[in-house]
Amino acid sequence: MKLAYFNDFRLGVVNGENVVDVMDAVADIPHTDPGNLMNGLIARFARYRTRIAQAAETGRAIPLARVELRPPLPRPGNIVCMAVNYMENGTLPAPPPINGFHKTPNAIIGPGDTMVLPDVPAGIFEGEAELALVIGKTASHVPAARAMEHVFGYVNFIDGSARGLPPPQNVFYQMKSRDTFAPIGPWIVTADEIADPQTLRIQLSVNGVLKQDFSTSDMAHKIPRCIEWVSSIHRLDPGDLLATGTNHRGLSSLQDGDRVEIETEGLGRLSIQVRDDLRRRWARLTRLEHREQGGEGPYTAQTGGRYAPTSLQPTGSSERS
Repeated sequence: MKLAYFNDFRLGVVNGENVVDVMDAVADIPHTDPGNLMNGLIARFARYRTRIAQAAETGRAIPLARVELRPPLPRPGNIVCMAVNYMENGTLPAPPPINGFHKTPNAIIGPGDTMVLPDVPAGIFEGEAELALVIGKTASHVPAARAMEHVFGYVNFIDGSARGLPPPQNVFYQMKSRDTFAPIGPWIVTADEIADPQTLRIQLSVNGVLKQDFSTSDMAHKIPRCIEWVSSIHRLDPGDLLATGTNHRGLSSLQDGDRVEIETEGLGRLSIQVRDDLRRRWARLTRLEHREQGGEGPYTAQTGGRYAPTSLQPTGSSERS
C-alpha cells in the first residue's frame, strides 16, 4: 500500500496515477494534526489496514496530477541518519565503523517543496539520495535477526548537507539540521510491497542530469544491523525515520534554481526545488569527477557568490546583503 498526504493533508492511498481519499477510515484515531495522525495510524496499522483498503477500493479516484502532494510523514519523532554507510561501489578496503547522527524533524519538506540554502559559510551544499525506513513498532535493543519485524515501510529521503562549516570538528548538527534539509516522499510504501530492500536502485538527478546511481546492496552495514545498532542507543517509535546512508561518489553541488529528483526502485519519484538567495556557485562536478580531474579535497570549491575566495569573484561583481 502507498500512503500519501495531499492538498490540506488529506490521507490518501495511491494506486497507479490516482489517489483515493481515505480520511474517513482513520477519523477515529486520536490526533491533533497530520503528524500524529500518521504516527498513530502506523502504530495501529494492523487494525486499520482492511478498513483503509476497502475505502481505497470504493472511493473516488483523483488523478495525482490534480492534487498537491505533501510530506507523507510530517512529524517523525526521530530522524536518525547512518553516516558513511556505503562501500562506494566496492572501493573501500573495509567497512567503516558504524556511525550515525540525528536530524531535526523540523527539517521535513515534501514533494514540490523548496530546500532553502542558508546564509552560512559552507564549503558546498549537497543533497544525498537515501533509502529511509519508517519504523512500525517500538524498537529497543532489537537483535538484527528480529529487526525487519519493526519496519513499517520505506520512503525516498534526501539528506541536505552544508559542508565544511567552521569551526573544524563542530560538524553534524549545524551541517545537517537546517530547516528544509530533509525532503521525503512522494509517499510511504508499506514493507510488504518491497521484496528485498537490499537490492534497490537509487538515482538522483539535478536539472535532469543523473548524478547518483547506486544500489542498496552496496551498504556497508545492512538494514538489520542498522536497526540493531540504533535501537541499542535509544528507543525507536512508530513513525520514526531511519535513513540508511548514501554513496558519496555521485554527490554534487546544489545551487539556486535547481530541480532535484530522487527515485528509488518501487518508491516513486520525489522532486524538489532549491533556493539560494545569495546565488552562490560551484562547478557541476560530482565528487568522483572532481577527484578524477585531480581536484583537492573531497568536493569542488566555490567559484562565486558570498563566501567565495576573493580571487574567484568576477570583476565588478556585487554581493547581495
